[in-house]
This record gives sequence, C-alpha cells and structure tokens, in this order.
Amino acid sequence: MKGIASVCCFVSLLLLASAEEEEDKEVLTSILRDRSHIEETLRLASEEPSSDYTAALQKLRKIYHSSIKPMEQAYKYNELRQHEISDGEIMSKPMVLFLGPWSVGKSSMINYLLGLQDTPYQLYTGAEPTTSEFTVIMHGEKIRSIEGIVMAADSSRSFSPLEKFGQNFLEKLVGIEMPHKLLERVTFVDTPGIIENRKQQERGYPFNDVCQWFIDRADLIFVVFDPTKLDVGMELEMLFRQLKGRESQIRIILNKADSLATQDLMRVYGALFWSLAPLINVTEPPRVYVSSFWPYDYAPDTSRELFKREEISLLEDLNQVIENRLENKIAFIRQHGIRVRIHGLLVDRYVQTFKDKMSFFSDPELVFQEIVDDPDKFYIFKSILAKTNVSKFDLPNRDAYRDFFGINPVSSFKQLSSQCSYMGGCLLDKIERAITNELPGLLSSISSGKNPTLSSCEATGCGEKPKNRYRRH
Repeated sequence: MKGIASVCCFVSLLLLASAEEEEDKEVLTSILRDRSHIEETLRLASEEPSSDYTAALQKLRKIYHSSIKPMEQAYKYNELRQHEISDGEIMSKPMVLFLGPWSVGKSSMINYLLGLQDTPYQLYTGAEPTTSEFTVIMHGEKIRSIEGIVMAADSSRSFSPLEKFGQNFLEKLVGIEMPHKLLERVTFVDTPGIIENRKQQERGYPFNDVCQWFIDRADLIFVVFDPTKLDVGMELEMLFRQLKGRESQIRIILNKADSLATQDLMRVYGALFWSLAPLINVTEPPRVYVSSFWPYDYAPDTSRELFKREEISLLEDLNQVIENRLENKIAFIRQHGIRVRIHGLLVDRYVQTFKDKMSFFSDPELVFQEIVDDPDKFYIFKSILAKTNVSKFDLPNRDAYRDFFGINPVSSFKQLSSQCSYMGGCLLDKIERAITNELPGLLSSISSGKNPTLSSCEATGCGEKPKNRYRRH
C-alpha cells in the first residue's frame, strides 16, 4: 500500500509540474509581438500605383499575344516544355512559396505576416503534421474559401493548368481570399510538409510534379527549417534537385530560433549548412534568416535584437520582390520568348534538313529517324548557334526532340520562310522585334517612370473575357 501511495504521489507531482509548465507557456504565448515594423518595412500604408501597373501589364500581354504566342502555337512549344503561359499568369501578382518539412512553422509564419493569429481565418497550426493541402492565400473583396476544382476551372486565374494533375490533387488544393493590403501586392502559397517516411504514391497525386509547377512560377521561395528537424531524406533531396537553377529566388529560414540557447543555435546553424551543402552546388549559398517567425514574443534570455534585425531583413527582401514584380514579369516573358524563338529555329532546321535529304525513292520515316538520332551529323544545333542572340547555354536537350517529333510528325510543320502574311508579317520577325526592341523598351519606360501608352484596344484587353466553366452565364 505504501508503494502504491508513493507512486500516486509521484504522478501527482509530475502532473502539477506539467500544469505549471503549461501555465508558464500560456503566459509567454499570450504576449503578442509588436507588428508595426511589418507595415513600415513593406510600406503597406502607401498607395499602390495601380493604373500604371495595370497599363504596363496590358502592354506586356499584347506583346506576348501578338509576337510570341503565334510562334509558340505554330511549332507546339508547349508540348516540349509543358509550360503554357496564360493571361492569368501574366496579370498575376508575385507568388511567395513556402516549402520545408512538416511542423517547421510555415503556416504560423503566414499567420504572422498577415496578422491572422487568434482570428477565425488563421491557418491551422500544430505540433503534428497539420497542412495536407496546397493552400493559396490571395486578395479578395471578402473573406471566403475556394475549392480547388473551382480555382482550376476559372481561366481568369493563373491556376487553370493545375487540372492536368488530376482530381485527387484538386481535392488537396484550397484557395483563401481576404481583403488585406499585403495580399494586394503578393500571393502566398503554403504547401504540405515533407514527411520522409511517406512515399509519394501515398499522397494520391504527383507531389513533386505539383511542387515543380509552383517552383517554376514562384518569385520568392522560402525553405523553412526547424532546429530539431535538420535531417535530410530522399524527399528533401528531390525538392532541392527541383530547385536547381532557381538559386536566386531561394531563401533559407531557420525558424524557432528562440527555442535554443545562443551556443546551441550556433551549432545548429553550422549543422544546417553541413546538411544542405551537398544539395546546393553554388559558389554563393542562399541567404539564411535566423529568427522566430510567429506572432508571440521571443523567449527570454535569447538574442532578441539579432532576431528582430533578421526579421526586418527578410521583410526588406520580400518588399524588393514586390517592388520589382513588373520588371521580373517582363524579364520572364522575354526569357520565354527567347526559348520559343530557339525552338522555332530548331524545328525549322529539322524540316529543312528533312526536305533536303528526301528523294523520290527515299523512305520518309527512315530519313527522318536518321536525322533525329544524330542531329550533329547534319549540323542541326550548330547551325542555330550561328544565328544572332542564341547562346549554346540556351539550347534545349537534343534528346527531347526525339520524343517531340515522335508525337508531332515533321510533315505537320511549315518552314519559317513560309510563316508570313501580308497583314501580320513574319513570325520570326515579330518575335525577334519583341525580344530585341519591344520588351526592352517597355522595361526602359518603367525604369524611367513613364506610363506605357495604350490604345483603346489594348486598354480593354481586346479578346474574349475569361469564363468560369462552373458558373452559369
């Protein structure tokens, strides 16, 4: 009986200590952090020059539709790159993507930036894996939730291409609209946490392919880590392979830094670099921000001033992306135009070589198979390098054209010399004029502060208004 009484007494003491610890934790987390520096750094109180911004986007949209898209469609570029640019993507706001393992504070960081903590609209957070959906937080006139199937069906948005990932994924896609000054300038995307012991097939949709879709369109990518979750597994390695070539957009965040003593934090910081070094093969590593990005006050006896400076530095980084959003959009469309032009020149060269090799007694399939199997023998790619504005580093993988022409017969394409009309001009001339003159000119007008002039047709969009297939008209 004495033994049982001792055990009961010990359990009671443990419960009492746990209750006191929880009470202390509640007192600590009840103190909300001052958020005034967020509005000051992001300049949320300033007026947005929406008219100039909209006019420039309309001008960019017109250049794309009149000069780049015709060649894109004529030579089926989308079937090679699987990246079709919609009007919604051109007119969309900058996208900030949050990636990382589960329960590292991605959702809490979004709640903090938007001031959603302790409101009915905050993103759900917890110690266990809580986010199982891709959540898109965007601006709207009123607060509402939008199902993924509706987001993908509405062509006025930039998410309609997500339909190709299937219905299972669309059930895991959620949109949240709310009136917020920050969301007038940027869109946040919260992603499911990486769980290393879970196979991709268990998610029911191609998780890595969906991540790649968002990575390709993100203006800023926050990869968030917890000091207690620095292990690198197969899924995280795959994620960093997908980030290759996007190093300038990546920012590493070591979150929950106030949960460690200063000496332990230094060790974790070094361990994080040691874990990521094999995955990021660049001379200059991405910027790493060390702080605790959540609404509550920092833990006592921690580097509060350092964490505050790191937070302001991250906000300035975010603000830079917002302010440069138009320049980045123009540069992206120009880069896309360069790739489309190279693709058109390559297809034209394949078609010309095929016609030169063909004779009355030749087998068309055997002739073209020889060309596709060994393009260097016929100087396909080397001849393109002789063209102006083409770098050898911009040339696509030659093996991709074996699959491309396997689906699209060479006889279905015309040569560039015949892709001209009296009223519309030549496809090659139009895309070269856009790359060389029109897009750089638009960029210069923005840099100099001039408002791009729009004709009445450009101002109204001149085209069919995007429709929602799930809405009655």
